[in-house]
Amino acid sequence: MRAVVQRVTRASVEVEGRTAGSIERGILVLLAVGHDDTPASGEKLAAKVAALRIFEDDQGKMNLSLADAGGAVLCISQFTLLADVRRGNRPSFSAAAPPDVARALYESFCAHLRATGLRCETGVFGADMQVSLVNDGPVTLVINSADLEKPRG
Repeated sequence: MRAVVQRVTRASVEVEGRTAGSIERGILVLLAVGHDDTPASGEKLAAKVAALRIFEDDQGKMNLSLADAGGAVLCISQFTLLADVRRGNRPSFSAAAPPDVARALYESFCAHLRATGLRCETGVFGADMQVSLVNDGPVTLVINSADLEKPRG
């Protein structure tokens, strides 16, 4: 899985002119599911996202997790994060998992976030969505679930 994690003061997603999900202070997660992803990789990634200390404490240091800061998550499925643009000008999305597999793992990822006690809003899987956000900081991280298995070096 590949996740783009953005600290936000607010974020929302609309589908067909209706708000599907919205949060105030928290994290916007754009999530892509690849062929090699498993429920275990989603669980590990969700635990990492929930535990990230990217919110400022009273001294202005990034020391607080999402739960510590009283925030929520807006999670949007976005297979285009797995685009391969090495050849030609049209991106290839062959690394993305098939929709039925991706949907199940996306929903599992969101369920794992909720299991940590966080409120997790979502978009509509596979829909044309309009995402609005105010990036706070800005703070933006890109996390690949496979990297969570590698030693830090």
